[in-house]
Amino acid sequence: MKYEFKPSFDRSVKSLPPEIQQEVKELCIALIDILSGERKLSVGMGLKNLRKNFWEIRKGLKLRILFRWRADHVEFVLTGTHEEIKRYLKK
Repeated sequence: MKYEFKPSFDRSVKSLPPEIQQEVKELCIALIDILSGERKLSVGMGLKNLRKNFWEIRKGLKLRILFRWRADHVEFVLTGTHEEIKRYLKK
């Protein structure tokens, strides 16, 4: 599987406090492990198909990562709140 971090994802992560940036990094690693079958979804994490190829993984209620999953290619698109993800998908 191929993983790509889009510039929009990098920008959204850079705007977060350092401790939240670390949580995003850990959540991305967890998602890669989950998709490769090395790990199961932990309690407190959610994985949801939002529309077509767009998926969301979340940890708790505030931290969400939007990614596009097509066959063997995953693009990390954005990290943000529920409203920020919703706003992005409306575009």
